[in-house]
Amino acid sequence: MAAEVDAAFYRWLVASSGTTASPELEQQVLDRVRGLADDPENASGLVPRVPELVSQLLGALSDENISTAALSAEVGRDLVLVAEVIREANSAYYRPAKPIETLEGAVTMLGLNGLRMLLARIAIRPLVRVKVQGVARQVAPNVWRHSERCAFAASVMAPGLSAGVFESYLAGLMQNVGLQVAFQVADRICEGKVPRAGSFGLELFAASRRLSSVIAQHWDFPPEVVEAIACVGEADAPHLAQALAQGDRIAKLRLLLDAGVIEPEDSFVSAGLNGFQRRCLGKLAELAD
Repeated sequence: MAAEVDAAFYRWLVASSGTTASPELEQQVLDRVRGLADDPENASGLVPRVPELVSQLLGALSDENISTAALSAEVGRDLVLVAEVIREANSAYYRPAKPIETLEGAVTMLGLNGLRMLLARIAIRPLVRVKVQGVARQVAPNVWRHSERCAFAASVMAPGLSAGVFESYLAGLMQNVGLQVAFQVADRICEGKVPRAGSFGLELFAASRRLSSVIAQHWDFPPEVVEAIACVGEADAPHLAQALAQGDRIAKLRLLLDAGVIEPEDSFVSAGLNGFQRRCLGKLAELAD
């Protein structure tokens, strides 16, 4: 069923830019994406780097004993980050009793993990919503929407699998970076289009996840995050990869539901998810873009 969900999601994702491509052309795209995974320096050069300040902040946040005052001081070094943190604290997800107007109040509301997740989202958003043309630009908004929802869902699944919550969130955000590179490749080879077949989509997802893993390793992401992205769908995958796989499927179903491609009673939902996963699916409807 996971493969069927992936195929349905891929067909929906490329609906406006998909074309019927020959097996030879499909293979050419896949070979090129797989080749990039063997050349991490060239592959990582196709997307922007994570901003240095955000990387430094994420490093500072690795200290579990850091105080609210110290956190506020770190974030306060960048006015754009200050605005993002206050906006997040006032979002529908946190639902403060009254508007939060100070940085320290916002940091208190988010907590250490909430702040980590926000900074990771700020860091990775430009990598997925990279300013390119063609197919990659057309699919970028929905790829990013999936990334955010996958990250959230994976972090919710993590405790039940004894996986790290933040690491699961980070893996969910990072796994689609390679997919955006793959769409750039397909756009060039297929001259402004991309193969629409669901079977091709399954292979492209697998190749692009490996590419995401290679880029994450090249950028010194935590080893467990790199491994999780690479191992999604494998037998005996580590717990973090299992959390990522579950989050990925829940996020895809959320977008398919929101687009009206499937209904809540669809077997993908009713038979494919357990009660806890369905509650997470409902919670994803509250996430704002």
